[in-house]
Amino acid sequence: MSKYDVIVLGSGPGGYVTAIRASQLGFKTAVIEKESLGGVCLNWGCIPTKALLKSAQVFEYIKHAEDYGLKIDSYDKNFNAVVNRSRNVAEGMSKGVKFLMKKNKIDVINGYGKLKPGKKVDVDGSEYSAEHIIIATGARSRELPSIPQDGKKIIGYRKAMTLDNQPKKIIIVGSGAIGSEFAYFYNSMGTEVTLVEYMPRIVPLEDEEVSKQLERSFKKSGMKILTSTEVIGVDTSGEHVEAKIKTKKGEESIKADIILSAVGIKTNIENIGLEDVGISTDKDKILVNEFYETNIPGYYAIGDITHGPALAHVASAEGILCVEKIAGHKIEPLDYENIPGCTYCNPEVASVGMTEAQAKKKGFEVKIGKFPFSASGKASAGGNTEGFVKVIFDAKYGEWLGCHMIGTGVTDMIAEAVLGRKLETTGHEVLKAVHPHPTMSEAVMEAVADAYDEVIHI
Repeated sequence: MSKYDVIVLGSGPGGYVTAIRASQLGFKTAVIEKESLGGVCLNWGCIPTKALLKSAQVFEYIKHAEDYGLKIDSYDKNFNAVVNRSRNVAEGMSKGVKFLMKKNKIDVINGYGKLKPGKKVDVDGSEYSAEHIIIATGARSRELPSIPQDGKKIIGYRKAMTLDNQPKKIIIVGSGAIGSEFAYFYNSMGTEVTLVEYMPRIVPLEDEEVSKQLERSFKKSGMKILTSTEVIGVDTSGEHVEAKIKTKKGEESIKADIILSAVGIKTNIENIGLEDVGISTDKDKILVNEFYETNIPGYYAIGDITHGPALAHVASAEGILCVEKIAGHKIEPLDYENIPGCTYCNPEVASVGMTEAQAKKKGFEVKIGKFPFSASGKASAGGNTEGFVKVIFDAKYGEWLGCHMIGTGVTDMIAEAVLGRKLETTGHEVLKAVHPHPTMSEAVMEAVADAYDEVIHI
């Protein structure tokens, strides 16, 4: 039996980052992976989807070249080449993780890992032990009974990234980050997109003004948006797939070549030995304390399989804190109120902290500031004037309660608000921090200025 200080089960952005930090802290470390290093994020999620979205963005620029004084007489797309580029990007990133494992002297054990009592893991018949076993098995596409995936006409996100042929019509069920990103991608590539959302508005977790702006942008680009709509059944017997939907007006049917189910995730906690070890779970999640310890000493869990935002950067942060606590470092629990969320469609969406409705519901007297990119010199020069930055401050103490952005490049801009909130920055301090001109980031300063009645450019 091979013995380690730390064994990490799963090598996604939670697992491989955890393993590297453990090795840096001097632990003899191994990571167990049944598929490809990097997990869903690097191979089927965060990274390859961004490659697809970049191709869509470049295609959009070409289509609107004349807006920039350029003339392109003939252009077309190669859907299979776009998909292949995405796969090559993912493969390169996975090789990068392989290099990092070697660089940090981490043993990679390929196979299906199953937890056993006594701080052991069985991998396809071979047994390994460690003082600390960290579970990071992630999640997969969730299936609804009314939309059973067959991998052909009804698909999940993995298949949506590797279709052999571009569909003429697609129905996307769910308008969260995954659904909205694929809606933008396929719409930009020329597919007729219908986006179906059960809630009254798309990207329902975002600030209401952001949701309304994204819906306007999507509709302007030619998408059909159906909110307050439920898919109650599907029929795949014909040449096309037919979705039976229920709206406020009643029931109707819509047809497409493919339905993409993007209705959330299902954690990968089945058949990994939780019951054998006695690890407690609740509602599809492993129960942990603030430092990711389960109820059984020596076993920990991080990432999508625990309660909290199912985001790659959250899993990484949790894993680092977990092993630093094991190493005896004095650390603070993760602040889940200051986790940024990003959606990489066009326009992009990024947010952190409370929405306006949440802040008012909690009893805050708020100062709201908003700056439209239509008033931004950099946005106008770039031809990307859709969207805005919205900030929310506590009127009494100046605390930065929330920041919500929609527009080009905002997923790179949101970190200013995350850092500002972490440092307990007040609105006046943001105002006095000189922002470079002309940049999109000026919109943050201008939005704060609007909240305090000092805005210059609107």
